Amino acid sequence: MEAAELQQLKEKWQRLTAQLAQQFDEEPDLQALLFLIGVRELGKGPMKYSKDEKQDLMHIAVCRLLSRFGHYELDGMDEEGWPHWKMVKALPPLTLKEQDLLLKQAVLLYWEEESL
Repeated sequence: MEAAELQQLKEKWQRLTAQLAQQFDEEPDLQALLFLIGVRELGKGPMKYSKDEKQDLMHIAVCRLLSRFGHYELDGMDEEGWPHWKMVKALPPLTLKEQDLLLKQAVLLYWEEESL
């Protein structure tokens, strides 16, 4: 990613997190946004989730976000209404920073596409 693209991503990310900070009285980090997307994708709304369920919600979000880039596709729902995804294309080896940037880019695209 070029310097100009990185700067644009950083600015968009700051605008999104600042906007959400007004709504939630706290600026969310990437993990919090993944959790919110997971809750939205599950479709059951806000409720009390166990630690394992919170991790599952973040996994749902990552799969949903990376499905846009052709890495995952929805495999179906279980009897409790939780979506299950299958990997269709492995991610290339990425550093932690590259993973972070990819997920932030995907979150921003999701926010735009879903008109949130």
